[in-house]
Amino acid sequence: MTRKIVFATNNAHKLEEIRAILGEDFQVLGLSDIGCNEDIPETADTLEGNAEIKARYVKEHYGYDCFADDTGLEVEALDGAPGVYSARYAGPGHDSAANVALLMKNLAGESNRNARFRTVIALVEGDRLTLVDGVVKGRIIDELRGDNGFGYDPVFVPEGYDMTFAEMDSKEKNSISHRARATAKLKDILVS
Repeated sequence: MTRKIVFATNNAHKLEEIRAILGEDFQVLGLSDIGCNEDIPETADTLEGNAEIKARYVKEHYGYDCFADDTGLEVEALDGAPGVYSARYAGPGHDSAANVALLMKNLAGESNRNARFRTVIALVEGDRLTLVDGVVKGRIIDELRGDNGFGYDPVFVPEGYDMTFAEMDSKEKNSISHRARATAKLKDILVS
């Protein structure tokens, strides 16, 4: 029997990735699928806090068990920035091109290009909250490469690879990404 669960996002890329990772045992609904058209505010100063806010909002207002994620790119030379502000690094418009451009500007001349993507998932089932995370280490390169993925994918090369996330096909990226690692932990909880 397929289990129905809500993923608190309207991001088509994230929905596609999560659906592929969780597989056919789950019917993953996005916010638009449940009629949630509100822009759920992400007012916390941590990835954990933002993920929890979104998951609890859906549970409280729509009644569904829900999970939500928040992801940040944490760059060593920038003291962990953009971090929790990754999606709005260059301003409130969630403009990926502007975010990448600002990142490249802030890293100009910097030799330490070490970075990591970190995804935190908050799962709310009934009254219970569970948090899991996934991390992938890598480095930021000086040029944009690749047409797949989204956000900072064209400038992030994961450890052990020569390709950016944007140069990988979705199957390869989904096998190693921060979201894949967090979602694998989520799946273990959901099926237990």
